[in-house]
Amino acid sequence: MSQNILQYESKVWSTADLLIGAGIKQSDFPKYMMPYFAMIMLESRLVRHYKELLKDFDAETIKDIENIDDFLEEFKDYNIGYNDLVIRSQKTLAEICRNDKTFDNDFDAYLKAFDPETKELLGVDRGNTEEKYLDISGVSGQLRKKDILFDTVKKWSEIDLTPFNNSDITTLEEHIKRKWADISAETAGEQYTPDDIISLISEIILSKIEDNNEFLTIYDPTCGGGNLLFGVEDRIKEKFNRPTKTYGEDWSDSLYALAKIESRFRNDSDIRYGNTLTKIHFIEKQFDVIVANPPYGVDWKGYKKDIENDTTDRFHALPSISDGQFLFTQHILSQLDTKGLSVVVHNGSTLFSGDAGSGESNIRKYFFDNDWVEAIIQMPTDEFFNTGIYTYLWVFNKNKPQERKDKVMLIDGSNFWEPLKKSKGKKRREMVFDNRKTIVDTLTDFKDTEYAKVFDKWHFYYNKQAIMLTNVDENGKTFEDQLPVKKNKQGEEIRAKSIKLNPTKITQVVEEETIELKDFEITSYDTNKYSDLKEYYENNLKPLVASLDYKEADLKVFTAKTSYYFDEDKETIVEVSKDDKTELGCGKIVVKASYKKATKTKEARIEISVELTPDYEKDYEIIPYSPNELENQQNIADFMAKYITKPFVYIDNTIGVEINFNKVFYKPEQLRSIKQITTDLEDLENELSNLEAELAL
Repeated sequence: MSQNILQYESKVWSTADLLIGAGIKQSDFPKYMMPYFAMIMLESRLVRHYKELLKDFDAETIKDIENIDDFLEEFKDYNIGYNDLVIRSQKTLAEICRNDKTFDNDFDAYLKAFDPETKELLGVDRGNTEEKYLDISGVSGQLRKKDILFDTVKKWSEIDLTPFNNSDITTLEEHIKRKWADISAETAGEQYTPDDIISLISEIILSKIEDNNEFLTIYDPTCGGGNLLFGVEDRIKEKFNRPTKTYGEDWSDSLYALAKIESRFRNDSDIRYGNTLTKIHFIEKQFDVIVANPPYGVDWKGYKKDIENDTTDRFHALPSISDGQFLFTQHILSQLDTKGLSVVVHNGSTLFSGDAGSGESNIRKYFFDNDWVEAIIQMPTDEFFNTGIYTYLWVFNKNKPQERKDKVMLIDGSNFWEPLKKSKGKKRREMVFDNRKTIVDTLTDFKDTEYAKVFDKWHFYYNKQAIMLTNVDENGKTFEDQLPVKKNKQGEEIRAKSIKLNPTKITQVVEEETIELKDFEITSYDTNKYSDLKEYYENNLKPLVASLDYKEADLKVFTAKTSYYFDEDKETIVEVSKDDKTELGCGKIVVKASYKKATKTKEARIEISVELTPDYEKDYEIIPYSPNELENQQNIADFMAKYITKPFVYIDNTIGVEINFNKVFYKPEQLRSIKQITTDLEDLENELSNLEAELAL
């Protein structure tokens, strides 16, 4: 029957004709279509249930029932919604639209005849409340102003879905939501996960769970309109005889309302409204299966305080404020059962963004340390409706088979696609059954192929080793060797950090103008330009001294008997005494200015000082990681001995984790041979000769 109901897709979409005529832009169509589509779906299901229940009461109409209250009470016990006009009076939307003169009052009565929860979801008379959900009253008011409300509702009333069952109507709903996603989603993957991706996610799950009649809980923390959540449930039920319950959360008013309405026509489903990252509806639950296509590339600064003050221990680390998808993934793994399975859609940034020690890297490390990542699968580009970028399925498994412990499989599915006959938004490709089967079989076999590689999880770890280098001059000499050594009270030799000079003058040529500093304890200032000495310091001396560049050869520091400058060619400090020049080694000439407040014995002043210091430079080396501590230290030592030639000391070592698909599956372009190129050039020369001969004729 599902194929027959798809004939109604064009009828549903034709209701937008009136919107076009009223000047409503296409991207706003979902806002004006969702409430009425939800309403006719509800009515058709209520009418069908009404007819089915009449059979139990052995009656043809409600009027034939002796105790109508018993009938209505039993109807309401099903918790699928209720409309008193439709059930008690058989006054459907089509009936209301037969008389345009009484329509306004009748339509208002029709909306108010729904049960309280349905009215809330439809957004009936929500006033100024924050959540309007489908906002049918507000939308109807706008269409009334445009003088097309009656015609719009009448067109919707002509779509009769009563012959179809819940599953058929769900199929139609998914197709309509997909078209809405084509035209309105602002964020990649925000509203709708394509059917082929839902099928692949479902097939991965089916390949890993048993058909054992045990109860199965399925959760989607960013369920949107419910297509991924309910799509996975339906596919599992098609293959396995397992009772299921679905749980979902979303904070889009309209999409939550659609999912909530849909959930009432399922055997067991619990959909909640709110931001998953700040509301904790299901925090006490653990789920068997979790699926999600969380928003990516969306910042979370609007609820930064809530996340930072979260007390649930969900968030091991925080990603950058510009992209919250790893927040959702941490939430998912906190609610995944100890034997649970999860498949989450991500963009590429979560594979590699963030340096070692960053939030993203620490989150990846947390997942890998716990050995939850079983596979990452690269999807083809142009697979989603709102973006053409590569997307990835992260397969998390908290119950890996023994032979897969500490192993991770990367699967390159980027070439497993067929072109769509007609593009759907930015979706130009789809993964047909054979494409999906190749991926599922590859994951099941868990062996290397041309497009899949199995790694020890440690392959993705690396050392980011910080070192402090001591720079040397062309002769390998450092100014550090000039620093005096003294013994402390414990008898340990301590090397001084610098040599302080007592300058008499500092000069440097900047843009052919000589800067000259002679007074090293300044107490006077130009009262016409500056209100006090501190202002003179902040606006004149401080920036002036900061602009001095010791690497410029014309910076010279004079003392009573010597002068100093830095020879950039030789990378050394040169000491000049009379006619004698001494190269002291690589170092820095550090000039500082500081403001000193007035004391009892001294007035406020600016002090200028000069020090000669070694030239230290902090550097980072990226080195392969080993989980064996001794072996890892040896790796680092071997790397340093091979690549680092300057004196250095170790500082801190940070362990990072990243995944590089391009590096794993990169195939260099096959270059043509010299012989082929020469042959092509000869052919071109022959063609040119022939053309010249023809032109000569």
